[in-house]
Amino acid sequence: MPIYAYKCASCGFAQDEMQKVSDAPLTVCPSCGKADYAKQLTAAGFALKGTGWYATDFKNGGSKPAASSEAPSHACGTGACPACN
Repeated sequence: MPIYAYKCASCGFAQDEMQKVSDAPLTVCPSCGKADYAKQLTAAGFALKGTGWYATDFKNGGSKPAASSEAPSHACGTGACPACN
């Protein structure tokens, strides 16, 4: 279940609330009882670290491409550029 940050515009009371995504937003402040309790916009606490599906999946099955025995083809084709030598 997601955790949402709420703050009261009247008294300044702030608290994190655990709610289902389908739950209606809270409006009544638990501290002062006024209907000024609103959900705050916060940064997501999410970071991709270490090894995991995002680093290993969907990348040719985790193996490196096989080395080609042919010389790479270059646009110039004349052998004059350093890439063709």
